[in-house]
Amino acid sequence: MRELRLAGETQDQPDLDATGGLRRQRFTSKLNKVTVEQRGPVRAVLKLEGMHSGEGREWLPFSVRLYFHAGAESVRIVHSFVFDGDPSKDFIRALGVTAKVPLTDAAYDRHVRLSGEDVGVWAEAVLPVTGLRRDPGKPYREAQIAGRALPPLEGMAKAVREGLKWVPQWGDVSLSQANADGFTIRKRVGAGHPWIDSNSGHRTKGLAYVGGAAGGVAVGLKDFWQRTPTGLDIRGAHTAEAELTAWLWSPAGGPMDLRPYRDATGLETVEHQMENLNITYEDYEPGWDTPVGIASTSELTLWVLGSTPTNQVFSDMATQVAAPARPVLAPERIHQAGVFGDWDVADSSTPGRKLLETRLTYQLEQYMREVEQRRWYGFWNFGDIMHDYDADRHMWRYDIGGFAWDNSELATDLWLWYSYLRTGRADVFRFAEAMTRHTGEVDVYHLGRFKGFGTRHGVTHWSDSSKQPRVSNAAYRRIYYFLTADERAGDLMRDLLHVDHDLARINISRKLKKVPDGNTPAGMVDTEFGMVWGSIAPAWLTEWERTGDRRWRDRLLAGMDSIAALPHRWFAASAPYDPKTGRFTDGGRGMRFSSLNGAFGIGELNSELLTLIDAPKYRKAWLEYSRYYNAPAAELVKHLGTEPKGRSLVGSHSRITAYAAYHEADRKLALRAWSEFFSEQRYGGVMRTPTHIAGPSVLRPIIEETGYSTNGAVTWGLAAIQNMALIGDTLDEAARTAGLLR
Repeated sequence: MRELRLAGETQDQPDLDATGGLRRQRFTSKLNKVTVEQRGPVRAVLKLEGMHSGEGREWLPFSVRLYFHAGAESVRIVHSFVFDGDPSKDFIRALGVTAKVPLTDAAYDRHVRLSGEDVGVWAEAVLPVTGLRRDPGKPYREAQIAGRALPPLEGMAKAVREGLKWVPQWGDVSLSQANADGFTIRKRVGAGHPWIDSNSGHRTKGLAYVGGAAGGVAVGLKDFWQRTPTGLDIRGAHTAEAELTAWLWSPAGGPMDLRPYRDATGLETVEHQMENLNITYEDYEPGWDTPVGIASTSELTLWVLGSTPTNQVFSDMATQVAAPARPVLAPERIHQAGVFGDWDVADSSTPGRKLLETRLTYQLEQYMREVEQRRWYGFWNFGDIMHDYDADRHMWRYDIGGFAWDNSELATDLWLWYSYLRTGRADVFRFAEAMTRHTGEVDVYHLGRFKGFGTRHGVTHWSDSSKQPRVSNAAYRRIYYFLTADERAGDLMRDLLHVDHDLARINISRKLKKVPDGNTPAGMVDTEFGMVWGSIAPAWLTEWERTGDRRWRDRLLAGMDSIAALPHRWFAASAPYDPKTGRFTDGGRGMRFSSLNGAFGIGELNSELLTLIDAPKYRKAWLEYSRYYNAPAAELVKHLGTEPKGRSLVGSHSRITAYAAYHEADRKLALRAWSEFFSEQRYGGVMRTPTHIAGPSVLRPIIEETGYSTNGAVTWGLAAIQNMALIGDTLDEAARTAGLLR
C-alpha cells in the first residue's frame, strides 16, 4: 500500500437550477505537522495535521490520528475536520480517505470484498472463472470462490484457458449507502463504460477489500449506514495499481448544503426576532446561524493483508469495524473508585428501586428505539436526538425552531453516561458515544468568531443564534474521555480552557432581560454561576486531573471561594466575573433564582469538586442553596427574608435537595426530596403506557409515547439516578406516601 491520503471535491452551487452550470474543484490532503503522541511497547500514536489543498486553495483543516498496537493486524484511524468554507458557495461533493494498492497477481487471482447485510459478504473476482459457458473445472472454481490463487492453468481445458482473454475484467466496484435504508453495489470494466447493477441491500457495516493471492488492503468506516451518505470505491483493480476509497461523504449522495434552512426576510429588527422566538422557540440574529467552525470526526480501520481473507474472516473484520471491541470495567469496579459524583449500580432489590429502575430502563430503550423509528441518522445528525414531540402529527418537531434537535439541552449527554456507568450495557455505551461524538463536534464551534461556544437547540445544529458554553460543556465529554482515553475528546476539552475570556465578546444573553440592579466593572462580564461558570469549569477540572497542573485547581478554587464570599452566595444567581483572575465580585445584586443554573451539570460538578478540593465556605454555600432552592415559601422567607423569583424545575432540583439531605444526615429533608421528585408526573414520571399506531395516520407503524419532552426525560432520569444513590434508603417510604406503592 502507498499514498494513504485524504481526498474530496467541492462545487460552487448545490445544483444546476441557478445558472445551468457549476464548477467543481478537487482537493487532497497537505500535511503541515506530524506529532508522535505516544511511543511505547504496546501502543504508538501519530497525529497528522494539515489542510485540504487544491487549485491554489487551502481549507478544511484536519487532524488524523493513526493508532498502532503491538500484535494487532489493523491500524485505527480517527479523522476530524472543521468546516471553514463559505456555505453559500462551498458545497462539498465528496470527502474520503484513499490509498493506492499495488497489484501483481493475474486478473483471475484478484478479488474484491464488500461487507453486505448483517454478516453477509459480497465477494467477486476481477476476472471471474465461474459461470462461464465452458467450465474451467471444480478446483479452479473452488479456489476463486475461496479467494486463493488458482491452480496452474495448464490443468485447465485449453478452450477455457485460451478463452479467458475474452472475459471482461471488472476493475471498478462501487458500494453506495445513500441513506440508512438502502445500499447499492455496481461495477464496471473501467472509465468510459457504464456501471452495471450488481445487487442491493438494507444496511452494510462499511468494509471493503481489494487484493489478491499476494496480498491486499482493506478499509472500513465505523457507523457506515448511520452517517450517510457514505460509500466504498475500488478503481483500477484490473491495472497494476488499484485505488481504494472510503467515502465519509459519498459523491453519490449529492452535495453537502450547509446554508441557512430558512429565509430571514423580515427578521432584521430585534422586535421581529423576538416575535419569531416567541412562536418558533428559535432565536435568530443575522450572521449567527453559521456552520463556519463546526466539525466532524470519523473512525476508520485499515488492514494490509498478506492474502485475500476468507468470507468468514472478512465478515468478522466488518463486525470489528462496526462495533469495535473495548476493554471495560464492571459498574461495581468503577463505583468503588468513587469517581464521577453521585451514582450507584443499578439495583432493583426493593419495591421502590424496582419501580424507578423499570422506568429508567424503559426510558433509555424508548430513546434508542426512537433513533431507529424516526431515522435520526445522517452525517451531521447521527448521535443527536430531538427535543420535543408533536402528538398531532405523531412526529417529533423536527421543523419547528427550538423544538427540533436537542443539542445537549439540560445535560442529555450526562443522562446517557450515568446510565452506562450504572448498567454497563454495551448498547447504552454506543448510544452515549455517538452523542458525545456528535455534540462535541457538530454542536460546537472549533474556529472563528464563536470558537469554544455551542449552539442552542434548533432545526439545524447551528441554526439557533444563541451561542453558549452550556452546549460546549466539557462535562459532556469527560466521562467518555476517562473511560476510553480518546485523544480527540481530550483535544475538544482542552480547547475550552480559555472560553471564559470570550464571554465579553460573545453576548450570550443579549435578548434576555438584563439584571436591573448593580453595575458590571470594566473588564468583567455578568456571569451565571451554574449555566456559564459551571459549564466552563469542567474543562479546568479535567485539565487538572489529566496533568496535575495546580493552575487549574487554583482557578476552580478562585471561582468557588469568590461565590461563597458574595453577600447572597448562590442566591445571587450571577455576578461580575473577571476572566483574568477567575473570581466573581459583588456587583450589588439582589437575590434571584435561575432554574437553568442547576440544569447543565452543576450538581454533578460540585459533587466532584467538593470531594477533591477542601473549600469549607463553598461547601457551606452549596449545601445552603441545595437545601433551600426547593424549600417551602415560608421556610425560604424565614431563612432569606424574602422569596426570590425564578424557581422552577422542581423535580430536577430534587437531586440537590437529596445532596443536602445526605451530607447533613437529614431524613426529613430526604423525604422532602422524594416528594419533589414525585411531584412532576407531567414529564413522564414513573408510570407511562406506550401506544402502537399504524395505518394511514403515520408514515410507518410506530410505538408512540406522548406527554413529555426530552428535557423532562433527561432531568427525571438524572434525578432518579442521583436520588437513589444519595437517599435510596428512604425511597420505599416516600413512594408509598406518594401512592406509588402499597
